[in-house]
Amino acid sequence: MSPLLSIVLPVHGVERFLPQCLDSLRADTAAPGELELIAVDDLSPDGCGAILDAYAERDERMRVLHLTVNQGLGGAREVGLAEATGRYVWFVDSDDWLPEGTLDALLAELRAEEARPEGPADVLLTGFTHVYNDGTTEPNPWRRVLAGSPLEHGCTAAEHPALFNSVLSVWNKVMRREHLQGLGVAFGRGYYEDISVTYPLLLSAARLRYLDRVCYYYRRGRPGAITATASPKHADAFAQYDAIFAFLDRDEQAAALRTLVFDRTVKQALTVYDTPGLVPVEMRPEFFRRITDHFARHRPAGYRFPSGVRGVQYRLAARGSQVAYGELRRGGRLPGAVKRSALAVGPGVRKVVRSGARYTAYNTFRRLPLDPDLAVYAAYWQRDYACNPAAIYEKARELAPQIRGVWVVENRERARALPPGVPYVIVNTPAYLRVMATATYFVNNVNFPHTMVKRPGSVHVQTQHGTPLKLTGTDLRDRPEAAAGTDFERLLEGVARWDFLVSPNPHASAVFSKAFPGDYQLLETGYPRNDRLVQATAEDCAEARRRLGVAPGQRTVLYAPVRREPWSTCPEPLDLAELARRLGPGCTLLVRDPGGGTGTGAGRPAADREAAVLRDVSEHPVVEDLYLAADALVTDYSPAMFDFAVLDRPIAVHAPDWEEYRQQHGVYLDLPAEPPGPVATGLDELAEALRAGDPEPGLRARFRERFCPWDDGRAAERVVSRVFPIRK
Repeated sequence: MSPLLSIVLPVHGVERFLPQCLDSLRADTAAPGELELIAVDDLSPDGCGAILDAYAERDERMRVLHLTVNQGLGGAREVGLAEATGRYVWFVDSDDWLPEGTLDALLAELRAEEARPEGPADVLLTGFTHVYNDGTTEPNPWRRVLAGSPLEHGCTAAEHPALFNSVLSVWNKVMRREHLQGLGVAFGRGYYEDISVTYPLLLSAARLRYLDRVCYYYRRGRPGAITATASPKHADAFAQYDAIFAFLDRDEQAAALRTLVFDRTVKQALTVYDTPGLVPVEMRPEFFRRITDHFARHRPAGYRFPSGVRGVQYRLAARGSQVAYGELRRGGRLPGAVKRSALAVGPGVRKVVRSGARYTAYNTFRRLPLDPDLAVYAAYWQRDYACNPAAIYEKARELAPQIRGVWVVENRERARALPPGVPYVIVNTPAYLRVMATATYFVNNVNFPHTMVKRPGSVHVQTQHGTPLKLTGTDLRDRPEAAAGTDFERLLEGVARWDFLVSPNPHASAVFSKAFPGDYQLLETGYPRNDRLVQATAEDCAEARRRLGVAPGQRTVLYAPVRREPWSTCPEPLDLAELARRLGPGCTLLVRDPGGGTGTGAGRPAADREAAVLRDVSEHPVVEDLYLAADALVTDYSPAMFDFAVLDRPIAVHAPDWEEYRQQHGVYLDLPAEPPGPVATGLDELAEALRAGDPEPGLRARFRERFCPWDDGRAAERVVSRVFPIRK
């Protein structure tokens, strides 16, 4: 009987990596003859041939084919495929490797597939991990379009076309050999050699399946990789596109997805063209002409261009307008020919025109020198004057008065809410474009827009806006619901701009360093916004209570839960009216609804004189006022607990759904095991904890020791002294 699986291993110039790859091809549970390894020495110029022979002497599963003429990666795969006898075949690259236990798990999956009454899958797609030269790793960036989809049970490409938004290389696809060899396709020559196989393979499969398990370590960015190499061979992609569309012309099932495939190939070709350092300068006109020719040869009948900027780019490429395309890419300026075109009329294009004018102005301002005394501040997506940026701005006015700070706000309403005398610019105005183009310093608790370029000599300070309890940043890659569509490539582009990242405590330092990988300097200073809490006097607290309308002598409890996502399966909200009755008339219950309104139900009936006063403070702009006014905090999983702990006042945690929250979001802290105070799962427990006043001060002391060690009231001073030139 033929083997269940053939592994085809093309080998050329990877002597450094080959032993690790070969050592990983172990299968402890494989029956005799169930697995064969076919290694193709593609006239490797180093010691690969000898390494292969030495391994083959010790491994009866392995055959080595020594080629006398170099065939290239695609040709070597074809040679190996011709020798394969397995019912399934897997093309593994010899500079990559498999995680421990992969082949045993994969063979078990293939056995199960063959036992299915409806017949085995034609292709089994696997999970993988990118591994970079410095040893860092990146989970499969496309897992969100595979995991939890119909692919996990089996479907066709037409039933899950989002599949084509994932990687289309061959190495994460285990394919039924009979299906592959019946397609009449072959690996191409030169670069992008595998797409002439993977597209037809996926388009024609009667059943595709995804195995949500990391089965492959893909070595990314090594010297010589095509994604990092300038070469005329990037134009090889067009021959592979021709082969794909030749297959579409003869396969009725696959032809139904012709438009999707066309869009995907155009996007890839333009990405190669746009990526610096890939297409040699002298080849760029010819490469762009080839894209135009691709439109002429393969554009589907009735094809409609995408909307927005991408559609404008496609139109220019289809017309061969290389100069106009370059203008749009460089400066955001829409060429006159496109503005006048009847094909280009529509809201999306008008938006491009407006944005093009803005960024033409922005790029003009970028020709001006940086202003060494100009700093730009923003917080919470240009909505508020708040948080760490506000604390840094105020301290910089004191310690570095020569630095002119300007706040960015999204509209005039936000501008009116600024403190008197704070300079500002409104987003997308000429003044905004000028300061964004010429400032030396940038301070924000989120990222500035990606359209704003980081100029050499500028300094970007990222402060974040809370100690992380749930997963954040790149730690969310394998949690598509919690990631909520995060563009991780764009996130890492933003991180690459940071020169400094402010950390509130050692816990946050460890999390930030992993979740936001970059070359920035970590400022382990504590949070500047918490300086006010450390330095607050009794009069400051009394003034905060007066501003909030809290009657003298009232005990004040702040309820500040975490914002819940629409997909969260949390229980019913806390019954605040009942909690108010339990607390009694000597108490005021301040409610900060994370949704920004009164969704928590604040507002007691006027006749209920035996209950605490309920006051909705969701719209109060400065959260530190609420902390100062509160005698105690009630929260569930909000980062508010880390800031409020600075005041050394009681904290009660209402955690009725901890396990669900932990599983859905992922967490860095076992909150029930390391809480800042008593943990309640119901209203009775919570009310009792609050009535007790301070039942477990030891918990709070340990929590403060871990999360507040740098809170001495001088965090803003430390940040300003490190970032700005201090006038003596």
